[in-house]
Amino acid sequence: MTPERDFPSATANPRRGFRLTLTHQIAIGLAIGVAVGLLAPATGVALKPVSDLFIRLIRMVLAPLLFTTLVAGVASAGGKMVGRLGLKAIVWFELATTAALFIGLIAGNVLEPGVGAKLPNTVPELAKTKSVAEFVLDVFPTSVVDAMSRNDVLQIVVFSVLFGLAVSAAGARAKLIIEIAEAGSEAVFKLVGFVMRFAPFGVGAAIAFTLGKSGIEVLLPLLKIVLALYAALIVFFVLLFAVMKLTTRAHLRTFMRAIREPALIAFTTSTSDAALPRAIEALEQLGIPRRIVGFVIPTGYAFNLDGSTLYLSLAVLFVAQAAHVPMSWGEQLSAMLVLMLASKGTAGVPRAALVVLGGALTAFHLPGEGVGLLLGVDALMDMGRTCVNVVGNCVATVVVAAWEKEIPADAPLYGPRGRR
Repeated sequence: MTPERDFPSATANPRRGFRLTLTHQIAIGLAIGVAVGLLAPATGVALKPVSDLFIRLIRMVLAPLLFTTLVAGVASAGGKMVGRLGLKAIVWFELATTAALFIGLIAGNVLEPGVGAKLPNTVPELAKTKSVAEFVLDVFPTSVVDAMSRNDVLQIVVFSVLFGLAVSAAGARAKLIIEIAEAGSEAVFKLVGFVMRFAPFGVGAAIAFTLGKSGIEVLLPLLKIVLALYAALIVFFVLLFAVMKLTTRAHLRTFMRAIREPALIAFTTSTSDAALPRAIEALEQLGIPRRIVGFVIPTGYAFNLDGSTLYLSLAVLFVAQAAHVPMSWGEQLSAMLVLMLASKGTAGVPRAALVVLGGALTAFHLPGEGVGLLLGVDALMDMGRTCVNVVGNCVATVVVAAWEKEIPADAPLYGPRGRR
């Protein structure tokens, strides 16, 4: 695989002239979309089909990308690798989401975004979150074809891992399957490259639609909670990158340049699925083995929602403050535990963060009308938390790969000088 690079590597030519990379094109599309959404809201709303088309194209390649990548990686590495990776990934996921919840609580207590907010009189209808038993059952697909048709990431991952283990157990007799999976993975990545040429248009249309539909007049009354969320997300980013630097010695500038495309796509489309193929490709370009990337990234989509968990802890305090209901630190910590567990069962649930929030408000006897208050600016906040979800999973992949000692010393992740 020889994907186009647009970030520094050990072999980059410093004298190379400026070129308009895909990242630059996405940034231009984003700027144009912001202008259209603010200056011509009706036009921005009318551009929604363009955004929907881009997301459809991404989702079209999602299932074959996950299946071929995971089958090839798991079949080649075997069951021991899967168990070891899974344990290390879960440890990191829990550490990261706990840190995100604490930062959300601290931001809510310090900034007090709910003070002065007025709760509406109605409670919006939301989908129901899954029970623990339902979540465990839903992890296993009744039909892999059905799971792929719905792009159920977790079910696709589970089937692909099990199938890869079966191929590994079959030994030499199944060698052809591994070769087909590897060839299929290369072909799908080429297809991803074709689809990503449409990204600037899809990103621009997505942000134009969001701003055109919401408008500034919706944002202003709840500006404090929006700013509090983004301030907390920035603090979490700083902490996340600092820990990654200490644990992996990664070259942060190289890493951030590599993941800026998937981060921008996630931010503008508010859809993690749209950023997944490019995130996998970018991490491979940094020198992380495909078998690790293909396992950790999609698994994190179900278990490592850093941005969403941070938002949830902040949102609970926002509603409590708006309703003039004081919460002790003990109650806040209890809420954090509830949110940590509940957020694990929201894969595939529409407006998952709001669904979990509604359940938490009920559990702690807070008014459900708070969900309706946040609904007006949820699209703008969803952009930030989705971006953090994607970046958080990219960091998790780097950390797990470093723990596995699977990153070459001269990998682009370590910058032009490599690991010293």
